[in-house]
Amino acid sequence: MQPTKIGAVMTDDVVTAGYGTPFKDVVRLLREHRISGLPVIDEDDKVMGVVSETDLMRRQARPSEPGGRPGAWVQRLRRGARRDAARSRARTAGCLMSAPAVTVPAEATLREAARLMTLHGIERLPVVDEEDRLVGIVTRRDLLQVFLRSDEEIRQAVRSEVLVDALWLGPHVVEVEVYDGVVTLTGQLERRSDVTVAVALTRRLDGVVDVVDHLTCRFDDRHPQSAGPAARGEADDWLRKL
Repeated sequence: MQPTKIGAVMTDDVVTAGYGTPFKDVVRLLREHRISGLPVIDEDDKVMGVVSETDLMRRQARPSEPGGRPGAWVQRLRRGARRDAARSRARTAGCLMSAPAVTVPAEATLREAARLMTLHGIERLPVVDEEDRLVGIVTRRDLLQVFLRSDEEIRQAVRSEVLVDALWLGPHVVEVEVYDGVVTLTGQLERRSDVTVAVALTRRLDGVVDVVDHLTCRFDDRHPQSAGPAARGEADDWLRKL
């Protein structure tokens, strides 16, 4: 069972800027390509940072200095605010960009990319190769593509990839119902660990929004007295892979 990788959904024709790209040229690139941000790269195609519309708006929102000694108000700002103030006066992409850039390898899964976006509160991730060179870009919209997978495609994936390939069961041992990406599993399996594996693997499938667990088991192998060492060892191996 192989989750979709970033390389399968990313845009590989990336609009970029160099460190010295002027402010107005950055604005023009965003407008012409109808995008809200772009990576800033060096001569080796390595990502130095990312410029977004938010970075550009800082310049437009720059406050005018109050009366008194020029620049004295900046001295009263905290370090982070001083950095933002300096970026608000920036004239090139290299001075405007947010750095260091948060990037993701092309072999990462969509879930890993989604976690990075959520953790850092960003809308796009430059995609890099093994040498950290830019090969594409992925956005939140790209990650949501997997949820366009039809209910029937998800149902077939549960039967073939989870029940048959992973648990070595017949495809109809468990009743699989899918509605708007929500999978309901109903039936009886041999061990409690099988139930845990079935639910966990189903939840990892592309396009699955949630899993409703209506599964039961013949015996609970979570307790030592309920199963021998071989059964417990096999279950533990599966659980460690999840």
